[in-house]
Amino acid sequence: MKILHTADWHIGQRLHERQRTHEHKKFLKWLLKIIQEHEVELLLVSGDIFDTALPSSESTNLYYRFLYRLFDETDAYTVVIAGNHDSARHLEAPREFLKMGRIHVVGLANEADDCVVVLPPDNPRVGVAAVPYLSESDLRHLSYETEGDRNERYREWLKRFYADCVAAMPAELPKILMGHLFVQGGKIGDSERNVQIGGATATHVSDFPEDVSYVALGHLHRPQTIKGTDYPIRYSGSPIPLRFNEASYRKKMYLLELSDDGTLAQNKEINIPVFKKLCTVEGDENCVLSAATEKNWKDTYIQVKLKLDTPRGGISDEIRKAFSDRGGDVLSVELELPEAKQGPTIPVEDMKRPEEIFVQFYGTKHDGNPPDETLTQTFSELVQLVEETE
Repeated sequence: MKILHTADWHIGQRLHERQRTHEHKKFLKWLLKIIQEHEVELLLVSGDIFDTALPSSESTNLYYRFLYRLFDETDAYTVVIAGNHDSARHLEAPREFLKMGRIHVVGLANEADDCVVVLPPDNPRVGVAAVPYLSESDLRHLSYETEGDRNERYREWLKRFYADCVAAMPAELPKILMGHLFVQGGKIGDSERNVQIGGATATHVSDFPEDVSYVALGHLHRPQTIKGTDYPIRYSGSPIPLRFNEASYRKKMYLLELSDDGTLAQNKEINIPVFKKLCTVEGDENCVLSAATEKNWKDTYIQVKLKLDTPRGGISDEIRKAFSDRGGDVLSVELELPEAKQGPTIPVEDMKRPEEIFVQFYGTKHDGNPPDETLTQTFSELVQLVEETE
């Protein structure tokens, strides 16, 4: 059986308020083509279909149009689980209806049996434990329980849940686990939220059951394999870079071919095309403006990190226009200024009249030179005005 593992689509995501629907349209069109070309029989989507729990009508429409084309133009089965960004109830609301289209969606899971999917139904060849994102908040509250105790209890609960899923599958079938969680040893970026990067909350590789062929995970946006077991435990990562720092590595999906005895006859990475370039430009004003004119920036989102000696009004607009003239779209201009020097200190014994303090302060900022008479007079008038209003 040929299986394709993907996750973390985050349909509806915005980058500095730029809507990215066009990129997701291109990705889903490309994904359908890959499924057809490789004759994929089972598509696994390991959570975070949408970027928010209440996706827009445009995002929802894009998702369901893809599912319809998947049903209409391929013979593939699909298993989808909810991630922490998804609304579990919203995602699985049409669950029974989608089953008629060979699409199995699991958003809520009270028992292990809720997550077990055996495919194809009329001639089973694989069992899938489609375990959605399970929050610690789903645990029953215990009085006087420390945070460490609760984290450990969560780990044990998840461990038993997966074991119960495997036990509920026919023993002779190859088994695949799905999940949306953090496994100890995974590499994270700054675009994943609510991720525990240490402590007992992180699932350990030893928490997964034995006699498994593959673990298809979502949650971390960098494609990677977690070491420590005889079978692959993988994050497919997000199909498009969700932050500028994710543009530094290639986005991927995993294509598997599972034999009837559960061994992986094929285990292949598929590189995902770049549908919109993300680029960071760093340097001083001259360097950044020069970079803007050096090439064509069409179809590129740009983050500028600008180094300035002193603030200058209008520089951000100049930079945006320079890149725009070459087809680029600057989403942010971050200013990097020299660290501010510590302000002057005035001994308490020297603090007599405000006018004297003003003269001393002015001198520390202007190489010891005193303020001119007009400035001193203006300051005195302000002090008098304040005193009269008290």
